[in-house]
Order: sequence, then structure tokens, then C-alpha cells
Amino acid sequence: MDTDAAGHHHNTAVVRYVEAAEAALMRAYGVTGYFGAAPRVRYEADFSAPLWFGQEVTTVLAVERIGTSSVTFRFEVWGDGQLAASGRYVAVHVPPGQRAAAPWPEAWVSAWTSGDGDSAGRDSGSGNSGSGDDVQPGAVPA
Repeated sequence: MDTDAAGHHHNTAVVRYVEAAEAALMRAYGVTGYFGAAPRVRYEADFSAPLWFGQEVTTVLAVERIGTSSVTFRFEVWGDGQLAASGRYVAVHVPPGQRAAAPWPEAWVSAWTSGDGDSAGRDSGSGNSGSGDDVQPGAVPA
């Protein structure tokens, strides 16, 4: 269980919610092979409200910047309509079997910049598990 004795989720649960939205985003773009080839090298989060056990949680994720071998995502995690956490993280392309960064496959860059899926992923679900059945494209407000 991801909650403490007070009944709210540990801050680390936010990372799992964001990863679920990232998986939805890659599915929406038809990007395969991303996981296992894109380790995170930087992660920052600001926590503004607690997430409670049993609360509906919505995670919104968007591609913010695409570099030669890195991609920056921004995210927001909402609980019952209230912003609970926001931040960004950077992933770097390290192909399987290699130990150094390499340029992103052109097909992935094309997918991320195509506008399909509105450049964002959304994962809505119960705060009990951090993922849900209702995964839709969405956008992070500017």
C-alpha cells in the first residue's frame, strides 16, 4: 500500500502515476521499444496538496522538449480536481546493449511532433493503484 498511517499517499506514488501516463502516451503515439531504452536522468517535482487513499487521481503528461538524445516531459497530478504535484523529467535514449546516449529514432521524433494524441497522455484512476482503465490523450495547461 502506498499510504502512510494518516491515509495519504507517499510522494513516491506520484512517480508511478506519471510512468503510467508515459506508457499511455507512448501507446497513443505508437512508439514501441521506448521502455528499456529511455532511462530518466533528471526528475523534479513540486508537491502542493496530499493525495488521499481512495481518491480519484488524474495524471497529465506532455512532451515539453525533444533534443538529439533527450526528451523533457512535464506533468501534473490532480486529486479530485486539485493540483497535487507538478514537475518535469528528462529521459535519454540509450539503445539496449549500449552504455551511451544515442540520437532518438526518427520515427519516435516524428510521432512526438506529429500532434497525434495532442502531444500528451492522461491516466485517470483510483489513488489506490495509480492507474486506471480510462486512458485518454490530454494536454497540460500552459
